This record gives sequence, structure tokens and C-alpha cells, in this order.
Amino acid sequence: MLKVATAVQSNIPAALTDGQAAGHHTARMADVSRPRPERADTPQLAAFRLLKIDQPELAAAVDMQVELVVLQHRVQARVSTPWLDFDAAWLAKRLVDGMPILKFEEVPFDFGELRTIFRQVTEVLRRYDVVEPSDYEDLQALIRGGRPDTADAAAWFKSAALRPRPAQAAPPQAEAFSQVLSVSARPFLGRAVESLQNRIDLTPWSRAYCPYCGGDPELAVMTPSGDRRLACGRCGGIWSFDEHACPYCDNRHPSYRTTMATSDRRYLLVACDVCKRYVKTYDARGATRPFMLDVDTIATLPLDAAALQRGYQT
Repeated sequence: MLKVATAVQSNIPAALTDGQAAGHHTARMADVSRPRPERADTPQLAAFRLLKIDQPELAAAVDMQVELVVLQHRVQARVSTPWLDFDAAWLAKRLVDGMPILKFEEVPFDFGELRTIFRQVTEVLRRYDVVEPSDYEDLQALIRGGRPDTADAAAWFKSAALRPRPAQAAPPQAEAFSQVLSVSARPFLGRAVESLQNRIDLTPWSRAYCPYCGGDPELAVMTPSGDRRLACGRCGGIWSFDEHACPYCDNRHPSYRTTMATSDRRYLLVACDVCKRYVKTYDARGATRPFMLDVDTIATLPLDAAALQRGYQT
């Protein structure tokens, strides 16, 4: 998921120490109605329910994430999967050069659907106090003006491909708009990535950003075979990455890393003492379920809180 979804962690204690997790804590939960359930339960929704039982302090964050996931799934079900085909030589060169595969024009955006889910996501985040009141008013003004439009989506999509990223920080209003747009655009990017997965050899790709859309990694997963893969927070794409390297500065020295883990060792956080950033990992070895980006993003919020307390940054 994205940073806006972790804003609820102000109510989540930093319950982790090095390799340890403290007991449960009681957290204030937002007074909101439960999202309308989907017609049939899914493994993802079942995992969310178990997470609320196992970590009741995350209940508000889980409820918010479920609402967002249900909205995304409904839109994605209405979006057609495009068939994308590429010249093999062009594709191989693009991967070697570190250029993401997807172009904006190849993402099956329906801008009526995009504006609808953008408005709905804004309302969900407002009810969970994730967006500031001033940002909410700005977002409402943009919605009334018929945005996001094609230019907004194109600028947001292409910004991820800029390497290195611009040093100047975006204005708060622009940041809120971009974050809500990231949540809203996920169903469309996800459909495009569906047409590429299992058809493209990503072996030449060694970058820490997404080979499909250029997005940053949200989480990592240790596969049953022991390989580390990164998961994109924008499109959900997954790719292999050296488990010994920091995804942000390429530091590979163990003595400059700090490790934290949950008590069951299901989740691991590796913080880099060079760039002061970190990546969280779901260990699928011996796990009872597969990696689920939306579920595991919320399950690891206590690790975020612990890392932030120690001065590391997302």
C-alpha cells in the first residue's frame, strides 16, 4: 500500500524491540461503520479477520484497509485486462537499461471510474482521520472540478520513472493528492501488470524499483525457496532483488544494518544505518498462507512504529 495508509500508526504502540514483540496494547479505534462485505469471502478478507483477532490494536487500520481493498476490487472487476506484447530485443534492452516496462498509454484507465474511486477513497480516509481537514477540503475542490483528469494521472504515473527523484519536497496538498491517486489508480495498474506477469523474463532486472511501473517497493517477501522479492506499492508487481542489498542505497555491509522482528519471526525489518531507511519482509518459509501485500502492510505497522522511534525513515 502507500504512506497514507500508515498514518493510523499514531495510535499503534512501538511494541517491538530487537527481534522481540511485546504483548498486546489497547488502541483508540475510529468510530466508523463496517464496510459492506463482498458477496463471497476471500482468503484476503479471512486473513484480515485473523489479523484483527491476533492484533486487536490494529483493528482501525484493518477496517480502513478492508474498505480500500473492497473499493479497489470492485473497480478492477470492471476493468478489462489489456493484451500487451513487446519486441523481445526492445524489452531486453529496456530491462538492462533500468527502464520500467509500462507506458502510461498502456494502462487501461477509465477516467470516469478513476474519479469515482478517488472520491470514495477520499471519504474513507477522512472518516479514519488519515487526511488533514485542510487537505480534505482541497481534495473536495479538485473533485468538484472534475479531477483527477488525464493530465493528473499522466504526471503522477511518469513521476515514478524519474531517476534520481527530484530533491525538493512536494507541497502538502500535492502530496495528499498524489497519495489518494495512488490508492485509486491501483486497480488499473494491477490489470496491466496481470497481462505481463508470467510472460516476461525479469532476470536482467536488478533495480530496487518496480520493473513494471517504476514504483517503490512497499514490502519484501522471503519465498519458500529462500529468495527475496520486492513488492511494488503502486501496481502490486513482484520482482527478485538481492537479499543482502539495501533497496535504497545498495549498502551490503551487515555491520551497518539493524534488524527487528516480530515474536513469531513471521515479519522482519532490516534498517540501513547508512541511509537510515528500512524495508519490511514477510517470511513465507513455513507460512500457512501466501504473501498478501495489503494484509501484510497493515500487520507490520508495529514494526514501522519501532523503526520510526529509532530514527529510521520510510
